[in-house]
Amino acid sequence: MYRFNTLILNQKKFLILLILILSTLIVYWQVKDFDFVGYDDELYLTENHQVQAGLTFESFIWAFTTFHTGNWHPLTWLSHMLDCELYGLNPMGHHWTNLQLHIANTLLLFLIFQKMTGALWKSAFVAALFALHPLHVESVAWVAERKDVLSTFLGMLTIWAYISYVKKRNILRYLLVFILLSMGLMAKPMLVTFPFVLLLLDFWPLGRLGNISRLIWEKIPLFVPVAASSVLTFIAQQKVGAVYTFEALSIKTRIANACVSYANYMVKAIWPQKLAIFYPHPFGMLSLWHTFWSVLLIAGLSFLAIRMLNQYKYVAVGWFWYLGTLVPVIGLLQVGAQGMADRYTYIPLIGLFIIATWGISDLLKKWHYSKIILAVFAIILISAFSTRTYFQIKHWKNSAAVFENATKVTNYNWLAYNNLGLALMRNGKAEKAVFYYKKALEIKPDYLIALDNLGIALFQLGKLEEALSYYSEALKIDPEHAGIHNHIANVLAAQGKLEKAVNHYTKALTIDPDLAITHNNLAIALVAQGNLEKAIFHYELAIKKDPEYADAHYNLGCLLLNQKKNREAVAHFAEVIKINSEYAQAYHQIGLILVQQGKLKEASKFIIKAIQINPNYSEAIEHLQLINKSLNIEAQPSDIER
Repeated sequence: MYRFNTLILNQKKFLILLILILSTLIVYWQVKDFDFVGYDDELYLTENHQVQAGLTFESFIWAFTTFHTGNWHPLTWLSHMLDCELYGLNPMGHHWTNLQLHIANTLLLFLIFQKMTGALWKSAFVAALFALHPLHVESVAWVAERKDVLSTFLGMLTIWAYISYVKKRNILRYLLVFILLSMGLMAKPMLVTFPFVLLLLDFWPLGRLGNISRLIWEKIPLFVPVAASSVLTFIAQQKVGAVYTFEALSIKTRIANACVSYANYMVKAIWPQKLAIFYPHPFGMLSLWHTFWSVLLIAGLSFLAIRMLNQYKYVAVGWFWYLGTLVPVIGLLQVGAQGMADRYTYIPLIGLFIIATWGISDLLKKWHYSKIILAVFAIILISAFSTRTYFQIKHWKNSAAVFENATKVTNYNWLAYNNLGLALMRNGKAEKAVFYYKKALEIKPDYLIALDNLGIALFQLGKLEEALSYYSEALKIDPEHAGIHNHIANVLAAQGKLEKAVNHYTKALTIDPDLAITHNNLAIALVAQGNLEKAIFHYELAIKKDPEYADAHYNLGCLLLNQKKNREAVAHFAEVIKINSEYAQAYHQIGLILVQQGKLKEASKFIIKAIQINPNYSEAIEHLQLINKSLNIEAQPSDIER
């Protein structure tokens, strides 16, 4: 009989696991066609040469030593590098990895609670809520949030190892808990509260209520990686200037926003509407009544949780799981300009799911047909959340979609307007971008990034004087901004004011000598002035600062070619092709050099390649016709198509 019951249980577990996998895949399947998002994805992937290089010894060392993006999370970097190794910059592969990790987290959550509580269907319901809740879309559909799903995966493994340790306590099993928690912290410091989470699980459902002081002492070693991660994260955030000082944001304002955020997350957990990638921080603009009712709600629910401690232990565990795991990101230590973020709920909502699942079951257990009612309720709720999640995911298909949604569902969202403008700029819609940049500046007139972006858009549209006026406003805010000086110089160079342009390029490099693009731009201006030796010097510096800078290699190659230094020029053009195999001009230039050397057949191959990349490359087409004429052959369309 025992074996028969075990077999039935295993079959049910297998069926639940299968349903969880399939339902998550169905709802999230559309992400395979999504692009990267122009908000952090460029820092993690699309503009990060270290990550794009894949798993190399140098990139491995970089992952463990860098504070890039204001974080220390080496395992997250290695995860992105592995994806680049497997998929290059094809977004589908990166999205697929996030989805795989989310599914793994869902399955682990189910197995963990089923193992701890023995409650098969309740554990399945918690896992289904986790898998399909709309608030979790951001963590899964946003490639830059790999750190979220990866750290949670390692966090779930930590809990699994801890359950194994509780069952049979020995040093090896405890060491596994220690290692997995340390690894999770190396993916994202969100797990700093996990020693407290394990203590909550001791209380319920593990029922380790004997010696409380022993349970606390048992967790002390786990605070070693927690402390190390906290210190490294604080240093990293300070290094990039992301941490707000208490002068800039008072304690009172932080506490008020934290309380309101706790309440807002609960509201969105129940009624997940108006979800956005960015919610602007209110910065002291919260109404008194909103703050008061939020504080009252949190205090009241905390009081109830404590009062119900003996009879309904899961209420206290779920509530303090929710409160506690949000502490690192609730804004008491404010990092960034967001007031709250959907991604921060990825782990904390599990606490509310526990309360809802076991609480509703207890409320209805005395009713007739309670199991049928619970089953119907669960199906309706999961279906509603799945539908809402399916449509929320659609907003993440690209940068324009995600920020357009943010402008519609939030108020005064200066960052969303700016980033929507940036997305439109990248799609060649500079006129529309100008409109949204100006909307951002209406909300936040001192928004330096929007002023800079607006200047760039106007420059592209040929409105040079208007661009200069916005750059001037930007310089009033930050006179030592190297990028602004670089952009002003670009405008001046376009107006033919080369001396003034050189002065601004030089100023930019005085502020930041590592700006490869400014070295390149200064070299272009110097060439126009006839100062070729100095131009070569700055092209070489641009390449030294950024060896993957294809334009600098190409420009230097052209300059060397004009000086009849063909061999050196070819080396740079070859480097361009190595960096970017779709750089048509480099193929064309090599073809012209080969023509000069009388190697017409070899030259035609390079020029044909240039035309294959750019079929409208009139100069290359003209040169190919001349080569074919010299060789007494007719160019066949199939030659170019190949």
